[in-house]
Amino acid sequence: MQALVWHGKNDVRVDHVQDPILQHDDDILIRVTATAICGSDLHLYRGKVPGLESGDILGHEFMGVIEDAGAGVTDLRRGDRVVVPFTISCGDCFFCDHDLYAACETTNPGRGAIMNAKGVKSGAGMFGYTHLYGGYEGGQAEYVRVPKANTGPIRIPDGLDDERVLFLSDILPTGYQAVLNAEVRPGSTVAIFGAGPVGCMAAACARLQGAARIFVVDHHAFRLQYVRQHYDAETIDFDQVDDPAEWIIEQTGGRGVDASIEAVGFEAKGSAIETALTTMKLEGSSGVALRQAIAATRRGGTVSVAGVYAGFIHGFLFGDAFEKGLTFRMGQTHVQKYLPELLALVAEGRLQPEELISHRLPLAEAARGYAMFDEKIDQCRKVVLRP
Repeated sequence: MQALVWHGKNDVRVDHVQDPILQHDDDILIRVTATAICGSDLHLYRGKVPGLESGDILGHEFMGVIEDAGAGVTDLRRGDRVVVPFTISCGDCFFCDHDLYAACETTNPGRGAIMNAKGVKSGAGMFGYTHLYGGYEGGQAEYVRVPKANTGPIRIPDGLDDERVLFLSDILPTGYQAVLNAEVRPGSTVAIFGAGPVGCMAAACARLQGAARIFVVDHHAFRLQYVRQHYDAETIDFDQVDDPAEWIIEQTGGRGVDASIEAVGFEAKGSAIETALTTMKLEGSSGVALRQAIAATRRGGTVSVAGVYAGFIHGFLFGDAFEKGLTFRMGQTHVQKYLPELLALVAEGRLQPEELISHRLPLAEAARGYAMFDEKIDQCRKVVLRP
């Protein structure tokens, strides 16, 4: 089959690789009908995440049609069209029993990313996301083996085309969880740092939850225009405004917003010193977006972190967070928990994630898609690939 394979920093290619096969009774094999390039895939593309090996198949946002199923698969059958969560969860462990599917303690044979683990088991395995998370083959391919198929893959009813539901695999539930973690409710004020795909989904879900004012911080003009047009957001270009948090405080009666959502992650731009430190591996992540989120949030408010972080961070300003009495909520997304309600919202037309798509390419042109998305060529917001 054909699949998008990582060969090194900024070097991905569509190669001919071995077809996947069923390995366990609760596996399914799917023929991929649509897959997407995620913002967190760019961390891999740039060689910023350890545990990636030459020859690894990337991709964790995908869906398709079941071609084969193991004898232990109970609710799905050949011919079903399904969306697959990016996390792989068993459904039976302590954490799955508590709906904390991203913390599943049985599916990741890798060591995970915790530096001070103290023997704690790794969280859930992930598709196409390095050997830290199990080394599972990803979904930017013609076919994929999906383990633990009794927990997670959701059957899509007729009448909903692929593009309407594809983002149920990751960015829509990630944005939704970020908003729920931020406790956004009717009348809330919320600041979203990052107008990438997850930031956009967070804005859509915040609007759905009744937020009164949504501030979005980014430095790409086309992204800011998009969130103004689609989510009635108030936008701040951090290339033009030296201190977005200060501007947000001025707009909220000198208090700050009820909640901030950090949707950028460890490669946040804005600090030359931290960029240099992370390049030299003297710190794990840039803290500039987190510092802005802390500063922009009112006393007693919430900082919800959806962006991916690892390791230690320079200048975290934990004292400011303590003095303001902030609540922090964060982590990988418990996709399986939210799939039924989000599928219903998409089917009802209350959420329209497909509007985010800016480019559609055949899988054969995936490498070009990565370059476009990374460099924001042709106002690239989101790339969908078709095998």
